[in-house]
Amino acid sequence: MRFIKKLMTCEGMVDPNRRFGPIPTTREGYAVSLRIAWPSMLESMLVAMVNLVGTVMVGGLGDYAITAVGLTTQPQFVLIAVIISLNVGVTAVIARRKGAQDREGANSCLKQAALLSLLLSVVLTITGLLAARPLMQLAGAQADTIDYAVMYFRIICTGMVFRGLSLTLNAAQRGVGNTRIALTSNLTANVVNLVFNYLLINGIGMFPRMEIAGSAVAAVLGNAAAFFMALLSLFRKDAFLTLRHRAKWKLEAATMASVGKVAASAAVEQVCMRIGFFAYAIMIAALGTENFAVHQICMSILNISFSIGDGLSVAAAALVGQSLGAKRPDLGKLYGSVAQRISWFFSTILFFIFLLGRFRLVGLFNSDPYIVSLGGSVMVILAFTTHIQTSQVIMAGCLRGAGDTKFTAVVAMVSIMIVRPTLGWLLCFPAGLGLRGAWMALFIDQALRLILNILRFRSGKWALHTI
Repeated sequence: MRFIKKLMTCEGMVDPNRRFGPIPTTREGYAVSLRIAWPSMLESMLVAMVNLVGTVMVGGLGDYAITAVGLTTQPQFVLIAVIISLNVGVTAVIARRKGAQDREGANSCLKQAALLSLLLSVVLTITGLLAARPLMQLAGAQADTIDYAVMYFRIICTGMVFRGLSLTLNAAQRGVGNTRIALTSNLTANVVNLVFNYLLINGIGMFPRMEIAGSAVAAVLGNAAAFFMALLSLFRKDAFLTLRHRAKWKLEAATMASVGKVAASAAVEQVCMRIGFFAYAIMIAALGTENFAVHQICMSILNISFSIGDGLSVAAAALVGQSLGAKRPDLGKLYGSVAQRISWFFSTILFFIFLLGRFRLVGLFNSDPYIVSLGGSVMVILAFTTHIQTSQVIMAGCLRGAGDTKFTAVVAMVSIMIVRPTLGWLLCFPAGLGLRGAWMALFIDQALRLILNILRFRSGKWALHTI
């Protein structure tokens, strides 16, 4: 009983000798975390579910369609990585300004980040349109999928400005704890995406049958909807974060230096992650269209687990940043630990769903016996990955929220860029385990990142960073 109390209560999570003031009760600690986390969790879950349903809809066209769409995933993230890195800095800086009640500093950061995001998005759009075919070839697209993948990727790139700006505006809102804004904008986007997927993939009523292209158009329309919802949320004059604040629309060295201090290391992390994920995807693509289709199906399912960790990590990052801004690193540690405990509950439910329902889940996407059989065996590995993945995502979010992005960059370089693709290749080809070997490497990568991030979080060194 004493062990459970120490493990699960706020009193037990923070050493009495390391407290800088009163700490919330267990009920208050969990309530604060859940109040900020539930919109982010629901948002991430909805995104994962819409992607899953979208994959099911595309899967009705055949395994070539699942593979073609799946091949564009990592190239998309390669392009958007620079904006994701910027947003890590934006969230961290605005969270600190919120903790210090510096409204002008927060709004100045918001406006400058929006300008920079717009410029970057335009450059990324042009790059994506021009480099679509070489990127798909590099991703491992084969003769039966490359033309479809290139077409899908180019259409997606036309909505890059909407996507980039909505990500940045929502990142700013998360910094002040306004996670419901991101939920609202992404909920709208997901509904738009899902409706137009249904209407355009197979051609319903007056809408043309566009197949894979229809799925891409639906995604662009969804991104546009998300942007306009995020933009509208920033016009309340009395809000802490608002575009109507007198802060100037001008890039300033001091603000950009604060954002850049965090974003630069986050960019290194993103580069390492994208190289690792890209190499890993290329390796799996070499196994053939059917194996890549199975991989894409299982990744769509794993994203449900990731969404739990991602939603909680958003709340943890905001609370850690605000705690450090208020000179309370002990509360930062507390909220990070609380988020991890909450994730255990949801991960346990998903574990049993994934393990016991593995064949039925894969069968929703494709009824081919080979795909269902192989997917079922991969789902066993996936089920055992859920707890590890959610916990490591939360711990990494806490470190980023504190501005400790240099450490997360090193972890990404070692684990994602080196360990996952190298071990994946060894298990996949020399060991002859094929796709199962690749997923074993994914499990080991997640476990290694969890261990390293937990050790760093417990050390307390993340609390020493200034922004």
